[in-house]
Amino acid sequence: MSDAPQLLGSPVVRIEGRDKVTGAARYAAEHTPPGCLYAWPVPATVVRGRITAIHTDEALALPGMHTVLTHENAPKLKQPDDPVLAVLQDARVPHRGRHVALVVADSFESACAGAEAVRIEYESAGHDVLLGEDHPGLYTPRTVNGGYPAVRERGDFDRAFAVSPVQIDATYTLGPLHSHPMEPHASTAMWADDGQLTVYDSSQGTGTVRDSLATVFGLRPEQVTVVSEHVGGGFGSKGTARPQAVLAAMAARHTGRPVKLAVPRRELPAVVGHRAPTVQRVRLGAELDGALTALAHEIITHTSTVKEFVEQAAVPARTMYSSVHSRTGHRVTALDVPSPSWMRAPGEAPGMYALESAMDELAVALGIDPVELRLRNDPEYEPDTGRPFSSRGLAACLAEGAARFGWYDRDPSPAVRKEGPLLLGTGVASATYPVYIAGSSASAHAAADGTYRIRINATDIGTGARTVLAQIAASVLGTPVADVRIDIGSSALPEAPLAGGSAGTASWGWSVHKASTALARHLRERTGPLPDDGLTVTADTVEETAAQSPYARHAFGAHFAEVAVDSRTGEVRVRRMLGVFAAGHILNSRTARSQFIGGMIMGLGMALTEGSTIDPVFGDFTQNDLASYHVPVCADVPEIEAHWIDEDDPHLNPMGSKGIGEIGIVGAAAAIGNAVRHATGARLRNLPLTPDKLLPYLP
Repeated sequence: MSDAPQLLGSPVVRIEGRDKVTGAARYAAEHTPPGCLYAWPVPATVVRGRITAIHTDEALALPGMHTVLTHENAPKLKQPDDPVLAVLQDARVPHRGRHVALVVADSFESACAGAEAVRIEYESAGHDVLLGEDHPGLYTPRTVNGGYPAVRERGDFDRAFAVSPVQIDATYTLGPLHSHPMEPHASTAMWADDGQLTVYDSSQGTGTVRDSLATVFGLRPEQVTVVSEHVGGGFGSKGTARPQAVLAAMAARHTGRPVKLAVPRRELPAVVGHRAPTVQRVRLGAELDGALTALAHEIITHTSTVKEFVEQAAVPARTMYSSVHSRTGHRVTALDVPSPSWMRAPGEAPGMYALESAMDELAVALGIDPVELRLRNDPEYEPDTGRPFSSRGLAACLAEGAARFGWYDRDPSPAVRKEGPLLLGTGVASATYPVYIAGSSASAHAAADGTYRIRINATDIGTGARTVLAQIAASVLGTPVADVRIDIGSSALPEAPLAGGSAGTASWGWSVHKASTALARHLRERTGPLPDDGLTVTADTVEETAAQSPYARHAFGAHFAEVAVDSRTGEVRVRRMLGVFAAGHILNSRTARSQFIGGMIMGLGMALTEGSTIDPVFGDFTQNDLASYHVPVCADVPEIEAHWIDEDDPHLNPMGSKGIGEIGIVGAAAAIGNAVRHATGARLRNLPLTPDKLLPYLP
């Protein structure tokens, strides 16, 4: 029988923790097969145009050089499933920073020196890199990220808004943002004599990378093995195959030797995706009692000329609050910029910043407490679909958070609480994130010595997935977690979806639970000892997850923040943050708290420190490394707490769990922005809230 430390929800310590702190855990760039070569990319230095000449003689004359791959001599690829992967295939330059050559040498230092020696001539063309509200290229896409319709309308928003007694009409802007995981994007590739390709890749899903590599190299999926056993963060930027995996495999095929490529950090923003900038107009109409009568959330954003990706920032407004009359829509324009992609709660994070800021503005206009305003507009059914919620813990999160934070002790008047030159303020915001669950497969093995082995192609990007999957299996099998071994992070394992959309544990855990349940049943029914090679059971959840749920399934949360604004310098310091979340049954309190707190700190970065601009002349991101792109550190968060409401939701999966990886970030930036408004009386609508923006409004 299992004892208390093994139960789901218990704070079991990460089972791979010792390997990570001792260096035994091997990451993609730490695999060095015999005869391994090193590659270094050469980025384009024009914004848009064509390559007219490439001079490699000086580079090839350097010691240790093997080759320089360009569009003139690189292996030709098949049509990729993602146009971003069509690297070194033609002379076109669609944006600055696109990799246009790859230097391969026998050492890292030689490869870097060779890249410096490559000279490329270009024919430049005019470029367009700046998003504007009146950009002539704006159009309405059919769908946005996640497959959501770009536009949704209910009722008659224009009429309802026009007659609303209280109206808010505000525009919020957010510049490009970047993931910058601790482990950069890296791949080590090798080809066997029989044509088998093996790639150690820093990715969030080896199955997805395998399929992309098989496509571009004209292979069957079973001819490709991708391994991502340990991953140092991804935040969406490693959600699909990235160019370095293709480049490493191309170079390995061309040279006949293993090749290792780690993308330089300063080049990551140009080649691995970014959060696209958004301009978001939110209009709220309400009765004098705070009841919403009209809600519109309309955004514009950019994509690249390489492919279309549209941040679905207006989608969360379709879920959050009651309003008979609603309009949510997206417009986009294709610019000469790198292709945007997923990043940290795509859509929800920027969208809820705008919506929750507007809700705070409405509360001020009405003279109603911001928590109370949200409670008065908490719907029983999902407004967009009419479906009942499987569970909706927003009201409980707001109530619990307000009590823990001491919310009702505050003076709601702005700019009245001071400590010398410091202006103090508090803010609140709601959060939501959808429940995504995909079909998955797993095997469960019982060994003759009484131990168990779970095999599934899950990916642990630092969240503790190994540990939680072991807990799920142990809870079903009635055994200590220490007796369960977890094999993950290889496309050779049973098929499973990538780690993204906060869907990993809910998807993988369901198949692990199903396989473990079947194994436990076989063991109960079996008489006599197990054979020497043990007993294995496989299971998948394709059928269960394919069924459309009659319920609207979402996680919810409430964020509270207290800030101090220095009236002399404009500097904003967060004194404390509190998050309360409703995300089904929490499977490991230790790893869950880490994820919630991590998300909240990401939201702090979004609010105060993380900012990026596109140079209109050079067409690249001015802030392209961690010296100029500022992420928050421990000193930026003196006090941070995460709590949760343990929901009993039977409409999810056998564990009753929702994803928690992204709900922590969604409302944090708005809570901080609302606290700054309370502290100063100034409403700033452009993130991040840096001192230069605040100073003109301070006494």
